[in-house]
Amino acid sequence: MKSSYCAALFTVLGLLPIGASAQQYAVAGSIPLGGQGAWDYLRADSDARRLYVSHSSEVVVLDLDSKQVVGKLTGFGFVHGIVIVKSLNTGFLSDGQKNEVVTFDSKTLQIKDRIKTVANPNSMAYDTVTGKLFVGHKPSKSISAINAATGKIVGRIELPGIPEFPATDGRSSLFVNIEDKNEMVRIDTKTLKITAHYPLSPCTGPGGLAIDLQRHRLFAACGNQTMAVVNSDTGAVVASLPIGDGPDAAGFDPGTRLAFSSNGGGNLTVITEEGEDRYRVIQTVVTEPGARTMALDEATHTIFLSTAKLGAPPAPTAENPHPPNHPTAIAGSFKLVVVSPVGAHSK
Repeated sequence: MKSSYCAALFTVLGLLPIGASAQQYAVAGSIPLGGQGAWDYLRADSDARRLYVSHSSEVVVLDLDSKQVVGKLTGFGFVHGIVIVKSLNTGFLSDGQKNEVVTFDSKTLQIKDRIKTVANPNSMAYDTVTGKLFVGHKPSKSISAINAATGKIVGRIELPGIPEFPATDGRSSLFVNIEDKNEMVRIDTKTLKITAHYPLSPCTGPGGLAIDLQRHRLFAACGNQTMAVVNSDTGAVVASLPIGDGPDAAGFDPGTRLAFSSNGGGNLTVITEEGEDRYRVIQTVVTEPGARTMALDEATHTIFLSTAKLGAPPAPTAENPHPPNHPTAIAGSFKLVVVSPVGAHSK
C-alpha cells in the first residue's frame, strides 16, 4: 500500500507529557473488496484479529494483520449491525430486510441460529452486565432486548423517536441517540426502562455514538456537522466541536484517548481532550466520498472505512416507483479505506 503522511504535529495538553505530540493519521492505502450493493456497520475484533464488514447481503471477514479476506457470511437480505460476544464465541448480525438477528460461530463462521424480530433490526449493542443484546428498530421506534446466551427475546423498549447508534457503559446503562428528537436516552439494562432524556443542543440529527468508559463521556456525531461531548452521568453537553459533512459513525480509542467522526463528505475528524472537558479538533484527514462508517482496531489504532464509487440515484421502476434519492454504489468498486497512525507499519 502507498502511504501519504501529514507532517504537522499538535501538542496535547493534559493527556500526554509536556512536549509530547498528538498522534497524527494518514490514509495508508485501500483494500478492494468488489461485489455489489450498499453497506453499513463494520466491527473490529482486536483480540481475535478479525474485521467484519457488512456489504449488502453478506459480511466479509478479513484478517486485521494481513488485510486479507479469510471468509464470508452470505445469504442475507441486508446486513446492518455486527456484534461479537467473546465470552460466548458468538457473533450477531442484524438482517434488516429479513427481520431477523442471525447468530454465528465467531471462530468457524458457521450460522448457529436465526432470531425473528419486528421490522428492520438495525443498530446493536451488547451489555456485559446483563448479557443482553440490544437491537434498534427504526420503523417501530423501539429496541428489542435479547438474551445473548439463549437467543430469546426478553423485552421490548418503546422509544420517543428513531433510534440511531447505541452504546453501553458496563454499569447497567444503555445510551441511544434519537435522531429525530435531537436527544439521547439512557436505559437501565436490567429493568429495560428509560431513566433519562439528554437534550443534545446544539447538535441536531444525532447518529454515530462512541463512549469513553474511563471518564464517562459520550461522543455523538450529528447531522449538522457537530460532535456533542456528553457527560454520561448527568447528561450535560460539555463540549460541541465542528466535524465534517455527512457524519455517520463515531469512535473513541482508549489507547490514544482520541475521538473520531467518519464523514460521508470525504474526511475523518480527529478530536483530542486537552483538559477537564476541554476538547479540540486536531486533524481532518481527507478520505473518500461515502466513507461514513468505520471500525477501529484498538491494538494498532488503525481505522477502516467502507466506501465505493458512487453513481446516480436509482431510476424509478414499476416495482419501485419512488426510489430513494441518494447515490448508488457502482458494482465492483466497494473497498475499505485504511487510515493509520503516522509512522505505523502498513501492508
